[in-house]
Amino acid sequence: MQKQIMIVEDNDEIREMLEFLLQSEKYAVRSFADAASFREQIANVRPDALIFDVTLPDGNGFDLCKELRSNPATVHLPVIIMSASGDLSALSRECQADDYISKPFDIYDFICRVKKQMVG
Repeated sequence: MQKQIMIVEDNDEIREMLEFLLQSEKYAVRSFADAASFREQIANVRPDALIFDVTLPDGNGFDLCKELRSNPATVHLPVIIMSASGDLSALSRECQADDYISKPFDIYDFICRVKKQMVG
């Protein structure tokens, strides 16, 4: 069965590129441009991993991560936070994400990091 990844990224070009990259690696991908759309779907889907942008039009990836970590049904899901901020140590204090990827990012590194979360 195909592993499923959910992406929340408000930038259409980045979101489409991430979808393409992950689909080319044979992942099933669902993506959302805002937190509200994601929240509507997460109760119905059990993804194998999540990728959140920090800055969203109706919230941020940190809050989504915190919500998942506080819910027993989703606490175990791997979360990757993506940010244009270079200070990843400050990001790590915001939520207990499994990984942090700085933008701009290396495509090969991105795929390797996602695969690492799918193994765990």
